Amino acid sequence: MRAVKPVLFVTNYAPPARVGAFQALAEREDVEFALFGGRVHHGGVRPLESDPLKGSDPFPARHIDQRQVYRLAASGDYRAVVAGTVGRTALPAAYLGARRARVPFVLWATLWAQPAGPAGVLGYPALRWIYAHADAVATYGPHVSEYVLARGAGRVHDAPQAVDADFWSAARSGEGERRAPFQILFAGRLRREKGVRVLISAWRMTGLQAPAAALILVGGGPEASRASPAGAFLAGEAGPAEVRNFYAGSDVVVVPSIRTRTFREPWGMVVNEAMHEGLPVIATDAVGAVAGGLLRDGRNGLVVPAGDDRALAAAIRRLHDDPSERARLGEAARADVGRYTHAAWAEAMSRALADATGARAGEG
Repeated sequence: MRAVKPVLFVTNYAPPARVGAFQALAEREDVEFALFGGRVHHGGVRPLESDPLKGSDPFPARHIDQRQVYRLAASGDYRAVVAGTVGRTALPAAYLGARRARVPFVLWATLWAQPAGPAGVLGYPALRWIYAHADAVATYGPHVSEYVLARGAGRVHDAPQAVDADFWSAARSGEGERRAPFQILFAGRLRREKGVRVLISAWRMTGLQAPAAALILVGGGPEASRASPAGAFLAGEAGPAEVRNFYAGSDVVVVPSIRTRTFREPWGMVVNEAMHEGLPVIATDAVGAVAGGLLRDGRNGLVVPAGDDRALAAAIRRLHDDPSERARLGEAARADVGRYTHAAWAEAMSRALADATGARAGEG
């Protein structure tokens, strides 16, 4: 029998980019993850071949239906509850369950703009209440912290987004997938909000063409049919090692996400991955990694206004024409991403849990 009750951590799934973070938290805290499923949204990475419902997670986890969240959180079997801003009912169920059990509740906040679609509008009052009444909040970074503080949150902790640094920096010489002497890489879902249309327009404006230059698009989605200009290659979805090889064969990575009524890029793990490879990134100001302070214009990459194809084209040409600047930005990128680790994320989550526990004890 456990001497201390575990923490219940409610979220929808554990994609490859999160596994190391969840493992790091499990090493610091007695925690059980409750995973209720969902689609993998990260980049152009193909889902893992194994079935995530078979219980092979390398950290304590149970796979549940959202309808089970309230019962678990209210059971009294946990010393605290953490929940992310995902799912239709999981977050309010986790919050209400924690209140029923009289245990601390920590919100893992991801949004820095409220979606304006029907679901976002209907769910906003409850979400704003949770911002203001959670015992502590852990966020994706300073941009999310600023957003939740403006909505009444207290005891807010930045939990930096991270990927597996050892994996993404491990490409060996000769493994790079290169289609041209100068190669731009996009890795992500080929959807409108990812800025695919803007990118294709910008690519045409650069005047860069095969065989001297190539734009590689790794991923799948409804915008795939638009990836047809000269010098653009549609690679489809790829496994993590294949994506890493595309990084290793590229000169620049582009993250052209735009704002829509229902979406603003919470972070963009592609940025971290590329920076570990020592690549400069061109991203828009609608990308969380820009707003959160990892990607800095002129320091370790270039930042352009979201939706501005002319500015994006100019940035691409600038890095094409100046190899020395590409090298300088790439070196700074590798250095700057070093502090964005799974251990740092887990440490911030532990601080939030300790803060929430102290706050709850003070109320008692």
